[in-house]
Amino acid sequence: MSTKKQNKYTPEFKQTIVNLYHSGKTYAQIKSEYGVSSNALTNWLRQYSEVKLDDNTVVTAQQIKELQKRNAQLEEENLILKKAIAIFMPHSGND
Repeated sequence: MSTKKQNKYTPEFKQTIVNLYHSGKTYAQIKSEYGVSSNALTNWLRQYSEVKLDDNTVVTAQQIKELQKRNAQLEEENLILKKAIAIFMPHSGND
């Protein structure tokens, strides 16, 4: 069984590495200077790269993921409220 040490990087460090990549550093340069694996860098690029929206708002993939989760939660709550209204509202005699 392998006892390979798992490095724990802070979100700030990860964002810095992604910024370095976007500023022109290559995978090889980042790997040799910071000891970051290609897999980790790929994951961090996916997670911390920014997306510029039409209104010049900048969001990260992580923020988009959080927004999607919140949206799903709100849709579920909305559905529950609609069902509650249907239960508590009296039906009209015109049905």
